This record gives sequence, structure tokens and C-alpha cells, in this order.
Amino acid sequence: MFTQVPQPLVYAEALLAQFASLSRVADGAALLGEFVRGLAELSGCELTQLYLLDATHTSLGMNAECLNGIVQPRESASLPADYDGEQLLQFALRQNRVVCLSELSGSLHETSFLPAQATPWQSLLCVPLVNQQKTVEGLLVCASCRHIDLQGFADSLGQLGSFVLDQWRLQQRLRRPSGDARPAPTSVPSANGFGLLGKSLAMRQTCLLISKVLNSPYTVLLRGETGTGKEVVARAIHDCGPRRSQAFIVQNCAAFPENLLESELFGYRKGAFTGADRDRAGLFDAASGGTLLLDEIGDMPLSLQAKLLRVLQEGEIRPLGSNDTHKIDVRIIAATHRDLSVLVREGKFREDLYYRLAQFPIELPALRQREGDILDLARHFADKACSFLQRDMVRWSDAALDHLSAYAFPGNVRELKGLVERAVLLCEGGELLAEHFSLRMDTTPKANSLNLRERLGQVERSLLLDCLRKNDGNQTRAARELGLPRRTLLYRLGRLNIHHGAFDG
Repeated sequence: MFTQVPQPLVYAEALLAQFASLSRVADGAALLGEFVRGLAELSGCELTQLYLLDATHTSLGMNAECLNGIVQPRESASLPADYDGEQLLQFALRQNRVVCLSELSGSLHETSFLPAQATPWQSLLCVPLVNQQKTVEGLLVCASCRHIDLQGFADSLGQLGSFVLDQWRLQQRLRRPSGDARPAPTSVPSANGFGLLGKSLAMRQTCLLISKVLNSPYTVLLRGETGTGKEVVARAIHDCGPRRSQAFIVQNCAAFPENLLESELFGYRKGAFTGADRDRAGLFDAASGGTLLLDEIGDMPLSLQAKLLRVLQEGEIRPLGSNDTHKIDVRIIAATHRDLSVLVREGKFREDLYYRLAQFPIELPALRQREGDILDLARHFADKACSFLQRDMVRWSDAALDHLSAYAFPGNVRELKGLVERAVLLCEGGELLAEHFSLRMDTTPKANSLNLRERLGQVERSLLLDCLRKNDGNQTRAARELGLPRRTLLYRLGRLNIHHGAFDG
């Protein structure tokens, strides 16, 4: 660790002294200040900084700085609120990579996070700080106006920083008030922070859950109706997390028969079956270091569910035709529009796998529950369609916006996207009109002309249609969810004149 630093023995003694000194600091703010001062002494740099992620792991802020031996030389009000736009910092943070540069003044790298001064900065070291859960929680930065090689300090300073981070967290927990004291309010991250669209409360709550699991190794189960954007959310978890530099692979478990799905996931060895003329790596290996999304996990055959459970528990796989297992490092995200607890009761899904997958469930809201998001999404999809078609942007008529706002969207965001893209194609002028949208509006009489029986029938019809669409038209599952015998459900469908085509799609 010390072979690349000058005077390794002297440096090792100084490093040990810093560990001992920092372990005796009892105040959190003083600890961080003493840490950046110690960094300056160890590295010989004029500037040292400490950046930490906030509680939601979405925003990076500077917590301590030492410039020319002075701790906190700049007023907090003069510092940026966040450093999301600093590419060097974000690269080190998101990729979990050490950044070491020795020719800053002649490079094209943007370093506005360093304080301005007459003598230009020449050398920079940026080291990610990792906690005991192997999650990146912040960065330490060392900078000098001299041309010096700081790479040899990276490992030892990173370990010192992780030690200080653990000490700081421990002090925070010990000083936390007990009893009935209310916890500090947690800021709810916006959807835009994860590349998602939507300002509704439902989406903000979803993004809060995403932020909680973003930098953890837990398995995530995405639940929600068809078309709610489960794959989009899975990609956001991957792209904003520590695995973003590695592969993101999607496999639909309903797209392959059982034997092909197994070979697709686990791979096979030459001679494992007829036609296996060479070794082939599976998707677990292809996604090594990255993320594998298992979509429609509720349709995975029972025999494969047992093998998937072993992958989740042991972190190892055995390809078809092989007697040996090998370790893999893959984050698994599962997604389904079906109620897995119902499938467990029906014996179609393993109970142990269900509880292992549901380690951190996220329920994605239906579009009708995302108040105010429909119009924002519609405008976004229209702009994207116009760019794709290389035509001028279209305007929206009030009638078209009102038309969309009044629709329930059983197909959720996917249906909205398709409707808007079709409307853009149909629009020959520069304005989208209500007639460009083919929405399946209910043709029931207006509410003010309905008596009580008619109004109750309308509510019942809407409830039955929603439940059938949610269960892909499966009348048995719909009846169970509604708490009705199947014969009673069929009777009510006939009485309300609901045919199979009414709830397709």
C-alpha cells in the first residue's frame, strides 16, 4: 500500500497517528474538520475536501474543506447547494473509481468545485468513500498547485476516510434524541433526479423508495399494473446506482418455454443437449457486475424458481451440463403485474422465493393515481415523437388536453405513449385536437341524469372492468380478488352487458 509514496515508513507512522487521533475526537463537526486537516498533512496538498451524499443518496454536498491549513475557509452560503453537475466528482462517485490527474491546468476537465486562486491547480486526487455495506457514501479530494503524483495515496487515504465516515455515523446515532422526539423531516427526491417524469405525490413517494434502495445490494420487486413503467424504473435504479458502468440486461420470463429460459439464464456447456456444440454463457454471467431485470417473474416455471432461489441465497450458478458452480456478482430486480401472494396460495409460486424477492417491494402507481402527470407525460411523448419524425413541434388544444385528463388509461403510461404518437402522426396541422385521440370513453348517461340504481350500476361496471383488466381478463382471479364466487361474477358481467372485448388490452 505504501510502495508508491515517498518515505513509506514515515508515512505509515503518520497514517497510524491520524487513525489514533481521529478515533479520540468526540464531536462530529470537529471530526470532519480534523479529517480534512489530516489529509492535508498526509498528502502534502494545499487543498483537501470532503463530500458526502445526503440521506436520499441523490445529492452530493461539501461537508468539510481545508485550504492552506485553514479549515472551512469559505462561507457555507458561498458554496453550491449541490455538485450534481460536476462531472469529475460524479464520475468518481457513480463509477466508484479513483480519479488521479497531474496536469490539470492543461486539461479540458472542469474543476469549478476547486476554489479559485492566482496559482492554477495542477494535481488532483479524488477517492470514493465506501461504508461497511460496500456502498459509496461520499468522496475525498486532494489538490495541489504543484505537479505531484497522488495515486499512491489513494488506498490508504480511502481507508482512513471510510474509518472516519463510520465514526461520524456512530456519533450521529449516539447523539440522536430518544423517547418521543420526532425524526428530522426527510426530503423527497424528485422524479427528474432519476430520469423519470412526474411531479405527483405518488411518483415522489416512489422516488423516495428508489433512493432508499439505490446504493444497497437488496433485491427489488417492482409491482404494478401493465404499462406503469417497471422496466423504466429498473433502468433508473441501475443508471443512478453504483453499477451504472456495467451491463443492464432484461429477460422476460414469459417469453421462453421452460427449457430455453433455463439455458438463457444459466448458460450451458458443450454437449449439454442436442445442438449444444459450444459453451455459451448465460444472462447471469453476461450481467456480471451489473443488473439483471427478470420481468414477469410470476410466469417463471416452478422448477426454475428453485434454481433462482439458490442464486439469490448463495450468489452462484451452475450452467447446464456442468458439474461445477461458480460465483456471480449480479443485482437482480424482479418485476410483475401479478399478485405473487395469490400465486403462492394457488401453489404456482414458491413461498420461500416470494419472501426472498419481496425484500424491498416498490408498488408503481397506475397513471390514474398520478394526479397532474398525464399532461406532462403527454407533452413529453409528443415532443419525442416530433423529434423522431423530424417535424416541427405541435401545439396542444385545450379540448385535447381535457380529453386526455378525463380518460382512465387502463393501459397506463404505455397506452398514453401509443395514443400520443398516433395523434402526432394523424395531426396534419400544427395543433393536436381531441379527434386525433381514439379513446374508449364510457357511453353511459351523464351523472346528473342517473337515478340511484343507474349510478350504482355504473360504479359496479367500472369496478369489474378495472379488476378484469388488472388480471388480464382472468375471471377466476378477478372473482377471488373481488370476494365473489365465479358464478356470481359471470352473472354480473352478463347483467351489465360486459363482454370479453370490453376489457382486452
